[in-house]
Amino acid sequence: MRESILVVDDQRELRLLVRITLQPLGNIATAETAEQALAHIREVPTRLVVLDVWLGAGQSGLEFCRALKNDPATANIKVILLSANGNDHDIDAGMAAGADAYIVKPYSPRDLLVKATQLLD
Repeated sequence: MRESILVVDDQRELRLLVRITLQPLGNIATAETAEQALAHIREVPTRLVVLDVWLGAGQSGLEFCRALKNDPATANIKVILLSANGNDHDIDAGMAAGADAYIVKPYSPRDLLVKATQLLD
């Protein structure tokens, strides 16, 4: 069975890049906002969410990650946070929000694929 992976980013180009990178792992869906992502997760059992920390207006990636991890129905979904902010404080905040991994932009597509593969195993 192919994995169901959701890419959440407010930038179309980044959603496309992550989607292409992770294509070998399963069925990749995309969402532009936390609201779209939550609607997708309610409809499609999802194993992994690749989530930008900054989603533009509305809920932040950190808030969305925390909400997923605090809800028993979605707590088992693995979350990779992507962010341009790579200092220790930002990484600590991402991990405290419940992320399973934190990857700093710009990132290597290969590193993202390896980390996603590890989390899905």
